[in-house]
Amino acid sequence: MILSDHYRCDFKFFISNEQVAPFEQTETLYRAHGADFSKEDRRAVQDFLYLCETEDFLMREIGRAPGSFVFSPAGDYFKGHAEAAATRLRSVMGHADNAVPRDVYAEFRSVGVHVFRRKLGNSNISGLFIAHPVAGKCALVNYSEDIYRQRFSAAHEMAHAIFDANKGATVSFERPEGADLVEVRANRFASCYLMPPAFLSKLPNPNAWSDSDAIDWANKLRVSCSALAIALREAKLVDQPTYIRISRLRIPMGVKIDPELPASLNPAQRARKEQLLERGLSDHYVALCFEAHSSGVISQGRLTEALLCSHAELLELASLYGRTLHGH
Repeated sequence: MILSDHYRCDFKFFISNEQVAPFEQTETLYRAHGADFSKEDRRAVQDFLYLCETEDFLMREIGRAPGSFVFSPAGDYFKGHAEAAATRLRSVMGHADNAVPRDVYAEFRSVGVHVFRRKLGNSNISGLFIAHPVAGKCALVNYSEDIYRQRFSAAHEMAHAIFDANKGATVSFERPEGADLVEVRANRFASCYLMPPAFLSKLPNPNAWSDSDAIDWANKLRVSCSALAIALREAKLVDQPTYIRISRLRIPMGVKIDPELPASLNPAQRARKEQLLERGLSDHYVALCFEAHSSGVISQGRLTEALLCSHAELLELASLYGRTLHGH
């Protein structure tokens, strides 16, 4: 019980040889990328897996079956796989060619991927994907990164969930080494999902954009100027000098939009929810935990565990979310 608490996993893993424990899977991950994970990062990943497993358990217990998205790539042209899958998933989500996905985290959760944002110490790691032995497809996005970079990272990890789940685990770096086709495919999927070529082709000529035009379009698409520049180059819509100019621009921090931190929050609420997101606790997950408690699925003690908090913090969280803790 002490070990299972330390590793944040079900004690049954220690008395059964039927399944691979999540921490065994992370050991494989660390053997491949050991130098890239600090002790704190390893703890963060362990917490992330615990949250994924808890979310999966709660969703099943309250009868909310996870959705799914299956795509079978044809041929061996990896960029083609990415483009087709992005088009297909956008269609499943009901997006028109010119629609900008607003909350990608909610969209990817709706097709059965456990998406958590969590602060990691190593800023070179953008995210990681793990096929959890119990919870299934799990994507971690590094909350230390820029808001729009996180959005791109989430779409990148979604690609790994679609194409690479059989590999068990993948780590995505901000600047991947070499031309790894698996990473190229994931980046292309993210680009096409967030900035569909059909939309880009209808934009005014990017070569005539002022710097403020480029920043404005990037913010409308909720991507970095660098990501937009790459997408425009891929679509053969910009010359090299324009590509370089746009890629060097930066969107002011104050105008960026985070779907999980809406403008309706007051400064104190926003600051508190930012702290919660650093630990992996999104509105989606917190609401699920409170719903499970209010419907009698879990006790108050289990609720504090699920929210990685103390009893005092639980009372404060209940107040923040307008919940009561009577009964159970």
